[in-house]
Amino acid sequence: MINDILNETKSKMKSTLSVFEEDLQGIRSGRASTALVDRLRVDYYGQETELRQLASISTPEAMQILIRPFDKTAIKSIEKAIQQSNLGINPNVDSDVIRLNMPPLTRERRQELVKFLHKKMEDTRIAIRNVRRSANDDFRDFEKEKMISEDDMKFGEAEVQKLTDQHIEQIEELGKAKEKEILEV
Repeated sequence: MINDILNETKSKMKSTLSVFEEDLQGIRSGRASTALVDRLRVDYYGQETELRQLASISTPEAMQILIRPFDKTAIKSIEKAIQQSNLGINPNVDSDVIRLNMPPLTRERRQELVKFLHKKMEDTRIAIRNVRRSANDDFRDFEKEKMISEDDMKFGEAEVQKLTDQHIEQIEELGKAKEKEILEV
């Protein structure tokens, strides 16, 4: 029973961390990356669809992203989605492809990105703590119902705290690395 809660907690924390890692890929740093746009939501025939399902995305140059839609009628929708995103990039439509030329990051934009990064880190830490609280509530409920002993409850809470500390430490490491990448000129 305790192991079930611990395993579930570990898996929830891991998935929270992997969502954070995906979010980090979408935060712009000094060079172009397909991760900036591949999860962008595009209104495709009334359906919210990720850009990576509608087009091939590549980086032919260090500061350029090339989007080649599978369906040429989707170009307008893709262009609109890029303009509405907070990427700060204007798409250049060139017959059947869209080029995104990445402007060099200004100091102000770098600071905005770092601020955004810190908000993402805090949101992820809160999500991890919520998983911890949920697990601890389960331990307390089981202890109240006499399904586990008080010692087992304390042991379980201590193990959950170790998991929480490990995951929050990983968030900090990933965040510091991304911040360094953003501030690198």
